[in-house]
Amino acid sequence: MDLFAPWHLVILIGAVLLLFGGQKIPEMMSGIGKGMKEFKKSMKDEDEKPADSPKKIPSSDNKKEPLKD
Repeated sequence: MDLFAPWHLVILIGAVLLLFGGQKIPEMMSGIGKGMKEFKKSMKDEDEKPADSPKKIPSSDNKKEPLKD
């Protein structure tokens, strides 16, 4: 027996419509779409920026003069 039969989907859609109403669903889908666009845009921007070269970390030996304020 299938885990999800077609009538399960019909019941699920009916329950969602009853809970949220017909007007709220397009608003939620719009919000999800905007979030996905923003995520894809940020991922694309991150790929375009070159990675910063690793910065040198000063060693902790005490032979050097302490930093002055």
